[in-house]
Amino acid sequence: MGYAETMARKAEIMLRATGLDYGKFSRGAPAFDYEAMMAEVGYAEDEVRRIQSAAGVGNTPLLELRRVTEAVRRVSPPGKGARIFVKDEAANPSGSFKDRRASISVYHARRAGYRGVIVATSGNYGAAVASQAAVYGLRCIVVQEVFDSLGRGQPEILEKGRKCEAFGAEVIQTTVGPELFYLLLSLLEETGYFNASLYTPFAVAGIETLGMEIAEQTRRLCGRDPDVVAVTHAGGGNVTGTARGLRRAGCAAEVIAVSVDLSGLHMASDRDFNRKSFTTGHTGFSMPFTSWPDRVDVPRNAARPLRYMDRFVTVTQGEVFFATEALAQLEGLERGPAGNTSLAAAMALARAMDRDRILVVSETEYTGAGKHPTAQLAFAEQMGVTVESGDPRAEVPGRRIVIPAEISQVNVREVDLDRLRASYARRAAEEAGVPLGGSQIEFLAEETRATPARVRAWLEGKPAS
Repeated sequence: MGYAETMARKAEIMLRATGLDYGKFSRGAPAFDYEAMMAEVGYAEDEVRRIQSAAGVGNTPLLELRRVTEAVRRVSPPGKGARIFVKDEAANPSGSFKDRRASISVYHARRAGYRGVIVATSGNYGAAVASQAAVYGLRCIVVQEVFDSLGRGQPEILEKGRKCEAFGAEVIQTTVGPELFYLLLSLLEETGYFNASLYTPFAVAGIETLGMEIAEQTRRLCGRDPDVVAVTHAGGGNVTGTARGLRRAGCAAEVIAVSVDLSGLHMASDRDFNRKSFTTGHTGFSMPFTSWPDRVDVPRNAARPLRYMDRFVTVTQGEVFFATEALAQLEGLERGPAGNTSLAAAMALARAMDRDRILVVSETEYTGAGKHPTAQLAFAEQMGVTVESGDPRAEVPGRRIVIPAEISQVNVREVDLDRLRASYARRAAEEAGVPLGGSQIEFLAEETRATPARVRAWLEGKPAS
């Protein structure tokens, strides 16, 4: 059970813990049959909806944010200011869209005869898995990365741990570092439980209903499809599942991925771990997972964000805190900060869109004592981070949080997708260790939504843009 010995057995441990033979999807590194892997879930669209409905998951309301839209229009050019809607995923049993991905994973675990489920996460997904495990009478262990070396834990992470325990899960908390994955593997081997990973086809397929519902509800409320869907982006599952669902529903809305800008902070750094005020939906996850999605606890990540995003933008921590307060005070909806990442972006994106356009924010999340902005900002100050009001362009992650003084100061910053695409292609070639041929180039073109010629240019070291 030593570290090296356990890590050496990770492939066989994961095979037993998921029941998925990822090897049969391989088409010669780096290529693999992505759609065949997704089809391995084995649940048709109607069955996924039935499973989720029986567990109280999904069919959440789509709400028009009329007062937020009006506030945006006051600072928009003439004729601009799109209608803003939000999919209120806080209405799910554990309070976030993560219930959708947990519902299929835990259902499958029970059907496959596993006695329990294990998940490694510091976020809402742990509570979602614990909630669904309670529905199906399975045991649940949540391995949670919580503390720095001085034993300090973020209020938001501690809040989520309490929520997992409330659903009956056993919560094992660790310090930041490589022990999280080792502990996950050790527990999976010891217990024989199902790995309810965020990144299996089961988890991502569960999110597809979110995209389908957005399309269907927008049509019912507005008589047509949304023009833009803004999706908070971390590990890529939200973007992938929502976009796939939109496509299943025949909706061609532009998918804009949104992350909180935490550039300069390293997520595995003991010093930096508690100098951020967001535990998900930030660039510490989204940048590395976009440029190399297979850095996960299963052999192949079912979340492939570069296949599905049309644009990628970032917002600041202060802008998200502003959006959180605006949602509460203008619409009477108190929702957790991380889920408002895309709402902050929507306040800026809508100002450039015509008034008759429709912009949907893909999700909200629950709030609570530890997740409330007051707790997060108080903790930031304890960690030596300055909190002030003003121009959010002055924000420095880990040193200063600047909350906008007015809505016109909320903006987005574009991420160069071509640079991320080129980075991914080059990393894939490096991992393969051999010259890439026609089928592998075609695979990378599918992954990056580029032409084979462009992929070859990236592999030859030519500029990404």
